[in-house]
Amino acid sequence: MPWIDLNRSIRRTLLIVLLPAAIALMGAAWIIHGALLERMARSFVEDRLREEANFLAHRINQADGRVDALSTGDYFEEVFHHAFAVRVGSRRYVSLAPWRPLLSPHLDENRTGFIRQTASSETISDYLAYRQTVDLGDREGIIVVAEELSRVNASQRELHIWTGAVSAVLLGLLVLVIWVAIRLSLASVATLKTALKELQQGTRERLDIETPEEFRPLVRQLNQLLDTLDQRLIRSREALANLSHSIKTPITAVRQVLEEREQHLDWSMRQQLARRLSELDGQLETEMRRSRFAGAQAGKGGTPVSQARELIWMLGQLYPDKDFELETVLADERQWPVEEYDLNEVLGSLLDNAGKWAKERVTLSLREDEAGLVIEVSDDGPGVSPDRVPALGQRGQRLDEQAPGHGLGLAIVQDVIRRYGGWMAFDVSEAGGLLVRVELPERISL
Repeated sequence: MPWIDLNRSIRRTLLIVLLPAAIALMGAAWIIHGALLERMARSFVEDRLREEANFLAHRINQADGRVDALSTGDYFEEVFHHAFAVRVGSRRYVSLAPWRPLLSPHLDENRTGFIRQTASSETISDYLAYRQTVDLGDREGIIVVAEELSRVNASQRELHIWTGAVSAVLLGLLVLVIWVAIRLSLASVATLKTALKELQQGTRERLDIETPEEFRPLVRQLNQLLDTLDQRLIRSREALANLSHSIKTPITAVRQVLEEREQHLDWSMRQQLARRLSELDGQLETEMRRSRFAGAQAGKGGTPVSQARELIWMLGQLYPDKDFELETVLADERQWPVEEYDLNEVLGSLLDNAGKWAKERVTLSLREDEAGLVIEVSDDGPGVSPDRVPALGQRGQRLDEQAPGHGLGLAIVQDVIRRYGGWMAFDVSEAGGLLVRVELPERISL
């Protein structure tokens, strides 16, 4: 419906939908009530006419067909509330004079049952009659009992109007209840809005508020996004601090040598300075390579196959003398419940470490099994001695203080997979190098 803008206001949408629906349902109920009331009133009148016709037939049988016996006394005036007409043979009797021109023609008709007619009389405008044939042995009797419907219709209309008035009051109360219910239901939105404002102002760190069940997934996603951004900020600050610390001392030493006027730069000194500059360039290249591994914004699910192929192409340019292979049966469009940024960081760090130490080949395996989502990276490098395996993946000193090897970047990978409820293990690959296995649960609660 073009006149309902679901993105504009929830309160307005609910009012636009619920109020007309309530009015329409109440109107339909009122119309149905009128139809049922008319049906019940007519059924009641028909039952009374039928009972009185049966009673008159019984009295005629007791009087041996004498019609004049029905007019004796005031008994029928007190018992009957309807007009009636009787014909036995050639004898006729009509209980009330105003009804004589209306009921007499029905005594000569052949049809039986109920007759609904509109009269032209000044006192009787609408009536319902019941015609019944009575078997009196050698004779046949005709009984017609009628009731004027004007008073019944008036009472019916009055009751229907009162019902409409009560329905209007109930509709007003229903509208009030709907309005209050909408305000109470959306009160949590105001609470969430206040919490987000406090979060923006820095007075709140997380959305630790009570919300309805429908908003809890949204709150969990927002908190997950905040956790992700905080961890990225921490990792960026750590990487910047490590890089700053690692290059500060070499740059200072090189600058001092270059600023020393009396010191002659022989060939060995030039080579030493060149090595120091090469080390600085390597560290900067490592950080730039890790930054290129980063994916899209937080909240976007990862596609492991397509991301792995892009990373393998990139690392193939960095290590042109080594082969990177991908083994998987997953489709390119298959998504994992891992953010693209985090999946790129895990795959990029593992492949970069393997490519740094591999002799000729690095193999990446992506699959799904009973354990969940599995990532395996193996190389044919020198591997890691058993006594150093427990130290892999543990955050040690700053970047320049860590020993070179597979441990570089694995601490960050460990932090990422732990946040998703996964784990990382190390083993010896079939080629004799290192095998890194990462398992993530198939259903990740974000």
